[in-house]
Parts: sequence; structure tokens; C-alpha cells
Amino acid sequence: MDNIIALHRDLVSGTYHHGGYEHFKINDTKPRDIHKASVRDRLLHHALYRKLYPLFDTTFIFGSYSCRKWKGTYKALSQFRMYAARASGINAKTVWVLKCDIRKFFASIDQKILIHIIRNSITDDRIIMLIANIVGSFNSGTEGKGLPLGNLTSQLLVNIYMNEFDQFVKHRLKVKHYIRYADDFIVLSHDRTYLLETLPYMKVFLRDQLKLSLHPNKVSISTLASGIDFLGWVHFPDHRVLRTATKRRMFRRIEEMNGKEETVASYRGMLSHGNTHKLLARIPKSAEK
Repeated sequence: MDNIIALHRDLVSGTYHHGGYEHFKINDTKPRDIHKASVRDRLLHHALYRKLYPLFDTTFIFGSYSCRKWKGTYKALSQFRMYAARASGINAKTVWVLKCDIRKFFASIDQKILIHIIRNSITDDRIIMLIANIVGSFNSGTEGKGLPLGNLTSQLLVNIYMNEFDQFVKHRLKVKHYIRYADDFIVLSHDRTYLLETLPYMKVFLRDQLKLSLHPNKVSISTLASGIDFLGWVHFPDHRVLRTATKRRMFRRIEEMNGKEETVASYRGMLSHGNTHKLLARIPKSAEK
């Protein structure tokens, strides 16, 4: 309680200053650097998030699915299937998919641009200074760049940042079948030329307005029939299958947990979202109990 009262006093007096971070690495599909704030600072993150989320979430487009209430991975997968059906004219046309990934996403967020975007929605200077305090407490190795993966506020702030791009795609480029999940986004169309012509406009906006770039090895335009790897699944016109890396990680995790009931139940829930009868049959019977 003494610590909470001290935090409140610092906030009221305007003397609050965000502390440093504990750094550690995890392997979640790929190596990631996590920066963990102190308990004191995390309390503030949660309080600020509760106030800011309702304000900004209403401004986000429907096709933004990462770290939002009533959204998430499986809602994005369902939307992918719906857009694929629309783009194909109910299997009458070939569906082409533009798939892109933003290079070093969290590490590349420009902090000044982010604060400028937030100022367009918040007029209270004390709130702005508080957000700037949190944002400025971290850099990815370059002054004024980056947000820490470990902060709850970072999940909201990157959506605020990328909402500029989402609005451009939907309202300036008039793209119909667009889905973004964090730093991954896709566009579906029956017209490959349209996707080729649209891509340069996206690159220029990201570069000039947000100081971001696409990963050169993770930009592709392929047919849905050839299989589109998106959000852990490989999608086809009439079904989707689990990505090989996800499949291996699932079985490895089940083995590590000795077939723990909660672990198996979690993966069974995940597998229910695709064509996975053969995978379900491979789960050890001891794990099913």
C-alpha cells in the first residue's frame, strides 16, 4: 500500500518517471527479446490501458485483429475464409493473396510519430506527457525508436500506430479484402495485377508516414490454391491445415507436459479450427484421459 500511495503521489505531482527494464529472451516460433518493467510501472500500464483502450478501439478498422477484445487469431482466420469466398465469386475465380510482414516491427516504431498520432485524439497534456514518459523509457538500440514487447501498453500503442496504415488502405486505396494481425497483413483479390499495383502505394506510405519497411523476404503474391501460410495455418480454397512448425511444437509441448489434461485440451481447441482429424488421432491415448 505504501508503494501504491507513493506512485499516486508522484503522478499527482507530475514527478513520476518510468524505471528501467529486465531483459530476457524467449523462443516463441522465433527468438524474441522481452523487456519487463517493474511492478510499480506495470500498475501504471494497466491503469492507463483501461482508460485508453475504449477511446482508441472505436477508431480501429474491422480488419484489425491483434490484441483487441472480441477479435484475435481465430476471428481473423474466419474472416480470411469469408474474404476468400467473396474474392473467388464462390469458387468462380482464382484467388490471389498478397502477404506482407513488417521488418523489425516493434523495434522500428518511431516514438515521435507515435506521440504525434496520439495528440490527434488526446488533448490533455498531462496524459500526453505520461504516455511519452512510458514510450521514451525504452529504445531498441536507436534513440527514439522502438517499443518493448513486454509492456501491456505496447499492444495498444502499436495498434494506434498501425491504424494510420489501416485507414490509408481501407479509405484511400479502397482495398476491400484486407486483414492485419500485428505486423502481418494480407489482401485477397481475384486480380493479381491489382495487387501488384497496390503494393507500391503501401510501401511508400509505410516508409514516408510511419518510417517502416516490409521484410524483403516475406512479401509474396500467390494463389490460394497453392497454400497461404497465415497465422499458424496453411490455407486452401476449401480447407486449412496446421503449419508444420506449429504441428511439431504442439507435439513437443504435449510430450514435455507428459500429456497433461489442460495442455491437450488447449491443443484440441486449437485443432478444432481446421482440418486436423489425422493430427487428433496421433495424440497419445494417455494424453486424452
